[in-house]
Amino acid sequence: MTSRPQHRRDQWLWPALALLALSLTGIAVHLALGFATGFAIDSRILLALREPQALGTPIGPRWLLQSAIDISALGGFTVLCLFGVAAVLFLFAFGRRAEALLLAGSMLGASTCNALLKLVWQRPRPELVPHLAEASNASFPSGHAMTSAAVYLTLAVMLAQTESSRWARAYLLAFATLLVLLIGCSRVYLGVHWPSDVLAGWCFGAVWALCIFAINARIHRRR
Repeated sequence: MTSRPQHRRDQWLWPALALLALSLTGIAVHLALGFATGFAIDSRILLALREPQALGTPIGPRWLLQSAIDISALGGFTVLCLFGVAAVLFLFAFGRRAEALLLAGSMLGASTCNALLKLVWQRPRPELVPHLAEASNASFPSGHAMTSAAVYLTLAVMLAQTESSRWARAYLLAFATLLVLLIGCSRVYLGVHWPSDVLAGWCFGAVWALCIFAINARIHRRR
């Protein structure tokens, strides 16, 4: 039987998560419909991150560029696959097949959805400043921002559900969120994405992670 505190928490938790998902979806759709006319703040942010007299040089100390490259790689295909496959195999090995399948679905689904969105919108990469990292496909939405949000937030939620400490759960979610934010910001700093690409990627990826969380919570409840 569900305890009264648990029941009270569910009364506000699920409506709040649904409202959050709808809000994030609305922001992403607004960005998708509006970038054709351009967002002035996109150009301002990209230019603000470069030296005015040398647009190929980012602002900040020299080590910051290498740090941005390193952080950006954490949202790349190779690193996400390594983390994701390792986590899926770990979950399978310890009998948590439902979570393993959900995580695998989150990885494949988010990557596929991002590729389809890029094909639909075909937004060019920013040419306002020189790129400081390799980037070839369409710009909207940011694949690094979207897939890192989907995978890392999903991993954090699954780990948090195994912890009884509220502070431990908060730490896991906060660290995953910080990592996702840093990955997205690094893409803008490197000049390979418009800020609106990254914001949309965060929104789509977070909504994806929320959906996986809801499915996983329902599975746990049935058990």
